[in-house]
Amino acid sequence: MNRKGITSIFFLFLIVFPIFAQVHEQGAYQYAIRGDVYVDFEPIYSGHIDENYPLDNQTAARRALEEITLFFSSMIYGWAFHYEPGERARQTGEILELEPLGSIQSGDPALRITDTLIADMRLRVWADYHLSDALQRRMQVWSSGSIRNAQATGFSPFYIESYPGWIALKRTALEDAAKSAIRNMLRGSERNRPKEVKGFICLASFPRYYIDAGRWAAASRFRLQVTEIVPFAVY
Repeated sequence: MNRKGITSIFFLFLIVFPIFAQVHEQGAYQYAIRGDVYVDFEPIYSGHIDENYPLDNQTAARRALEEITLFFSSMIYGWAFHYEPGERARQTGEILELEPLGSIQSGDPALRITDTLIADMRLRVWADYHLSDALQRRMQVWSSGSIRNAQATGFSPFYIESYPGWIALKRTALEDAAKSAIRNMLRGSERNRPKEVKGFICLASFPRYYIDAGRWAAASRFRLQVTEIVPFAVY
């Protein structure tokens, strides 16, 4: 992209968010959490060319903000989950239900863009979210002794008949990663397969997305709290 395109991206963010000092280390800190996202200008996923292909600067910037707010929301608030491992003998399938516990909006004054970069037909955006006292205490709960750490990689479908949109595919990969993380955690801690499990789960940091055979893969780290395990014997 030429210098004019890079400049327009920069000022598009500057209109909405001030650009602060460049800090690229991702993670959670006492007063802020930070991360970065990529947006492809020529997206082709799960066998479909994106409806806006190729993206203009404004569309790429909006998509970056949408991802950033999704991931910050998932780090701070997370989800309540209901998971059923399923069992072949009983002809029951694996089920994961996620209920978001809160969300951050793109106009939130605590959200700050710290840097932008365009290279290899991609927009990369770094951002911070500055935590209030209440949110600092909430983040401390996610680091308490009852919380377990887990990581997994999830995937969007190889191919779909109807393209649901770029963020829906990324969300599908993230939810698949959460399901794998819960499954792996249970295999390591439970001797017998439970019928269902309930609890809470959040992102520990922004996921790392990459393309695997045309589909999104989301390498993700989570924090989990199990509140209820229902064994098959109850039924």
